[in-house]
Amino acid sequence: MSDASGEALAKLRQVVATLLGPDGCPWDRKQTPETLCDYVVEEAFELVEAIRSGDSKAAMEELGDVLFLLCFVAALFEQRGEFTLADATDAITAKMIRRHPHVFEGAKVENQEQLLRNWERIKRQEKDNKEGIFDSLPRGLPALLKAYRLNSKAARHHFTWETDADQTAQLASEWAELQEAIAGGDPVRVEAEFGDYLFSLVEYGRRLGVKANAALEGANATFLSRFEAMEELARERGLDTAQFGLTDWDGLWDEVKAQGK
Repeated sequence: MSDASGEALAKLRQVVATLLGPDGCPWDRKQTPETLCDYVVEEAFELVEAIRSGDSKAAMEELGDVLFLLCFVAALFEQRGEFTLADATDAITAKMIRRHPHVFEGAKVENQEQLLRNWERIKRQEKDNKEGIFDSLPRGLPALLKAYRLNSKAARHHFTWETDADQTAQLASEWAELQEAIAGGDPVRVEAEFGDYLFSLVEYGRRLGVKANAALEGANATFLSRFEAMEELARERGLDTAQFGLTDWDGLWDEVKAQGK
């Protein structure tokens, strides 16, 4: 860390200490690590959105918001006498060194697959091999991200299809089962089979090097951008979208898409 970065972090921690001090902010003084959880999640989402938008200025601002909250939470734990920011920093530093023996200890790895398996092996050793493979997976993860992590972790432990062709065949099988459920008219089974198909589709993407959550977010952003552009065209032309049918929308969609939006 540069001297400037260290000084900036020290100033931020001083701001937090002042806010939590006797003459600080009444709202801040009432907070606990538990009450700040939702804010941490919200600010993390805002940071991700800024990064994906390609707006570095917004990313800088949102990164600052997240950093402030992390310092805030650490200060509250320190007030409780449980741990300090230094404790957390030392712990993650030691963990990263321990989990990267190929960088810090000269260990050899042949490929990324071996690297990731070593990572999982070291994690289990840290827990005396008592932790289950999925115990560290946050239960509150969004479903699409959780599906990716489940498939990824399972693959690191050899619980996956041996070849991409086998997995593609499984995907086709799940699709057939979904169609069968639809034909049967049982909504409960349709939902279950649709879930199975989505889960297999996430694994299909993982094998292609695609993270389903990020890919879908990109598709969402593209759709929203194009739809907003269609609405803008309609307003410019005095068209009432409330009276639109599919043909009207399709015409604007094709026009917006041709403009590269």
